[in-house]
Amino acid sequence: RATAIIPYAEQIPGERYRQGERVRAYLYEVDEASRGSFIKLSRAHPQFLVQLFMQEVPELQSAEVEVKAVAREAGARSKIAIHAVNNNLDPVGAMVGGRGVRVSTVMSELGGEKIDVIEWSENPEHFIEDALSPAEVLNVELGETDEGEPHAYVDVLEEQQSLAIGRGGQNVRLAAKLTGYKIDIRAVDAAPSEDEEGLDEVKE
Repeated sequence: RATAIIPYAEQIPGERYRQGERVRAYLYEVDEASRGSFIKLSRAHPQFLVQLFMQEVPELQSAEVEVKAVAREAGARSKIAIHAVNNNLDPVGAMVGGRGVRVSTVMSELGGEKIDVIEWSENPEHFIEDALSPAEVLNVELGETDEGEPHAYVDVLEEQQSLAIGRGGQNVRLAAKLTGYKIDIRAVDAAPSEDEEGLDEVKE
C-alpha cells in the first residue's frame, strides 16, 4: 500500500485540489516506512515541466531534441533551454508546435504559466542574450564575481531595461538560473542616428 502526497511547497500557488480529482504530478521522492511507502509528488518541480513536454513532443521522446536547462517559478513563468541533436531540426518549433499547440497544452496543465522556449547555445554570450528574451540585447560582457562565479554585464536600450529585468526582477532572475551566470542589466542611451550626427557636425 502506498500513500502519495503533494507537499504545500510542491504545489502550484493558487491551485486548489478537490477530493476525487485526478491530478498529474512528478514523483520526486519515495519514503519507506514500517506502515508502507510514502510517495512525494510535485507540480512545482522543474522536471514536471520537462515530463509534460516529453508527452507532447515526439522529438523529445526520440532524443532528436534534448533539454539542456530549466528555470522555473511555478505558476508564474518558466524558461526551458533546448538543443537539436539533428541539425536539420528547428528545436524551438518542435517544442512550440504548429500554431503553438504543444506549448499551449503544457501551459494549460500548469494553469496558464508562461513558458519561454529558448535554443541552447554553447556560446555563453548568445545563450544569455536569448535567455533574456523577449528583451533585445545590445551587448554581453562576461567576467567573474569576486568569489570567482560567472558574471555577465548585459547592455540594453533604456526602453528595454524594464522588459529585460521583468516584473519583480523575474525575467533576469530566471535567465540567471537558466544560464548559470549572475546577470547585471545596464541601460544605455540610443546611439545617435546619421542625421543627428550630421547636425552635430554642422553645429561645430
